[in-house]
Amino acid sequence: MSRIDYSVWDHIEVSDDEDDTHPNIDTPSLFRWRHQARVERMEDYHKKGDDISKALNESRRKLAEAQKKVQELSASSTDDAKAELSKAQAEEKKQKKEERDIDKKLAEHNREEKKMPWNVDTLSKEGFSKSVVNVLPDATEETEEEKETKHKTFVEKNEKQIKHFGMMRRWDDSQKYLSDNSHLVCEETANYLVIMCIDLEVEEKHSLMEQVAHQTIVMQFILELAKSLKVDPRGCFRQFFAKIKTADQQYQEAFNDELESFKERVRGRAKIRIEKAMKEYEEEERKKRMGPGGLDPVEVYESLPVEMQKCFDDKDIQMLQEAISKMDPTEAKVQMKRCIESGLWVPNSKMDDGDEKEEDPTYEEVKQELEETKKE
Repeated sequence: MSRIDYSVWDHIEVSDDEDDTHPNIDTPSLFRWRHQARVERMEDYHKKGDDISKALNESRRKLAEAQKKVQELSASSTDDAKAELSKAQAEEKKQKKEERDIDKKLAEHNREEKKMPWNVDTLSKEGFSKSVVNVLPDATEETEEEKETKHKTFVEKNEKQIKHFGMMRRWDDSQKYLSDNSHLVCEETANYLVIMCIDLEVEEKHSLMEQVAHQTIVMQFILELAKSLKVDPRGCFRQFFAKIKTADQQYQEAFNDELESFKERVRGRAKIRIEKAMKEYEEEERKKRMGPGGLDPVEVYESLPVEMQKCFDDKDIQMLQEAISKMDPTEAKVQMKRCIESGLWVPNSKMDDGDEKEEDPTYEEVKQELEETKKE
């Protein structure tokens, strides 16, 4: 006779154990995303200012024309001129109001710039503009393959040192360590620290992630400073520490803002990685439990009528046969076929004691259809 395959119940409730391995993400550096967004906002701000200035100039031109027309009509004594004068004066009044409104908009726009928080872009252009050490020539753009090879080689040689720098806490210690290991002041170090942060967050080592994130932003500020001054980063990192250690409020606030934003992005990327890993794990488990007809027993079970589910829960074959006999014949065939293809219902010509028993009629019909399908 047919029997229920009890082994599939081990998979109906997916284990809560999380896969320990998670795929790496392909990202050069998370702080670049924030940098790009900031650059675009600054460009939009300046464009808005240019548009307001152009509108103000146009308004002033129209006002000058209106004032000139009023003067000309006022000097004329003809009846037509007197009739047009009132219109010209109304236009002059309108243009004066429009000029005042636009002028207020421009003043407000300029005040917004003073309120804007300092960031790594604006800070790196103030206070260090006189630095001319180790000016870099224009570098040729590296291909993605070259960057990947360079990063891999660098990490293989310096992984231990990068991790050590990532765990530091004090400004003086960080500065001295970079002075002794100036080759670490580069994009490759920043990129590795980013991945390290995500790895730590995935492993739920939140405090450690925040510490490494701090060092990542230290490296970011140094690299952005070097980029704005067009110098080798190894020649200007001392300037960064000199500035940050003076406890300048705006500079410190800008640093902290970058740090908090970076940590949020790290948490977001870690969450995505974990979700992806769990989906892959669940898909692997689903493939493992796939029935002979390519259907998932868990999905089939959850879609069965409640009466049939109870039969499988109680592992009662007689109850299952009775439930099928009460169903619409067409619906019964569909459900039995799905149970067979998922492995929930396994055909067996003999009972455990060796006695043969006649199969359920509905099952026999479904079995015959399946065999014919295989032949075709």
